[in-house]
Amino acid sequence: METKTYSPQDFKHLLGMPGMSDALLTNHFTLYEGYVKNVNAIGERAQTIEPGTPESAELRRRFGWEWNGMRLHELYFGNMRNGELGMKNEELVTRERREKLQRLINASFGSLEAWEKDFRTAGAMRGIGWVALVEDKERLFNIWINEHDAGNLVGTKPLLIMDVFEHAFMLDYGLKRADYIEAFFKAIDWEVVEGRL
Repeated sequence: METKTYSPQDFKHLLGMPGMSDALLTNHFTLYEGYVKNVNAIGERAQTIEPGTPESAELRRRFGWEWNGMRLHELYFGNMRNGELGMKNEELVTRERREKLQRLINASFGSLEAWEKDFRTAGAMRGIGWVALVEDKERLFNIWINEHDAGNLVGTKPLLIMDVFEHAFMLDYGLKRADYIEAFFKAIDWEVVEGRL
């Protein structure tokens, strides 16, 4: 089991971001730091217990949940920027990557508008979890990841992650998840998304 110690990444550059209060973001950063802390604690604890025991098995199960919570938050915070950008902004990575992403979206969903509608619809579903745009070879999918550990498509690469657990929006938006999704779309850093291709 894991023995490396992980440090939380610093996402404070997102503070002051339009559409998400500093209180919401600070609380969310603290939650993320808890996942990092638990990944480290489980890795340390696993070194002190006998392999093959029920406790060892439960630590392995919990490790995957905490790990995915850590990494999904890093991808989520990492694909946002402080300031509105939008898909058609000319400051995006390179024309080649922009064209590849547009081609994959068109091939997989028919159009950018159809992809966005599908992504937003997934994000508006009842329940807690994550919405992710993922790449599998030359095909894109919008998927729902329940909690952290169910719904990941094996072999796919995450391109865009949106947290739709209540902690991601309720402080600012209450039950108005659609308003949060609108704010999230204004914060997407398409340069990062394209760079993940």
